[in-house]
Amino acid sequence: MSDPQNTLILTGASRGIGHATAKRFQSAGWRCITVSRMGFSEDCPWAGGPENHVQIDLSEVEAIEAGVVELRRRLAGDRLNALVNNAGVSPKGPEGVRLGTINTDWDSWRKVFNVNFFAPMFLARGLFAELKEARGAIVNVTSIAGSRVHPFAGSAYATSKAALAALTREMAADFGPHGIRVNAIAPGEIETSILSPGTRDLIETIPLRRLGRPEEVAAVIYFLCSQPAAYVSGAEIQINGGQHV
Repeated sequence: MSDPQNTLILTGASRGIGHATAKRFQSAGWRCITVSRMGFSEDCPWAGGPENHVQIDLSEVEAIEAGVVELRRRLAGDRLNALVNNAGVSPKGPEGVRLGTINTDWDSWRKVFNVNFFAPMFLARGLFAELKEARGAIVNVTSIAGSRVHPFAGSAYATSKAALAALTREMAADFGPHGIRVNAIAPGEIETSILSPGTRDLIETIPLRRLGRPEEVAAVIYFLCSQPAAYVSGAEIQINGGQHV
């Protein structure tokens, strides 16, 4: 009898790091259930995409609660081997200006923290039984902006990612006794279609002198969800070419 197929739930799968992550897990034979606030995009070329996509607006608490119910329905009693909380929002001002603590409005703070901080926690709590059954893994995607003031990432984004790093440690302590590992990755400047203007000017501050590639980040996420990382929990792995030093 063959082993059951591994299952991943991935938020923010439609582009960049999320897109590369879905492709990496699918190439290893995993079933990928994707989550985003939009419907399934035809630009996402993986098998079973429309049937394994759940549309959830993670900025609204009621939508997260309803989304958990739908995700559990899609799992249909199957185990959940990995939950990757990749979705994130970073609002900008007019003409892409960085929003700091003085000029970020209340509603933007609320939406950023709902997507970047509260959604990962409530998705993990809502899917706890399925993760426990699989002795699964959770990966939270933080950011280099969570540990330093960034020239493009706004204050709401940066503080939400710093909070998510702390939440990762708390979750590792709480979920660990149930066999569930919880880790984070903190990407730096990654080559995607939504780079902020001026990002390439930062290359000279990065020891490796280049931007990262989404597939390089996806490879670390996959490692954290696989057997070689079976004793890794509560860690935040920097993926930034040495930029953090």
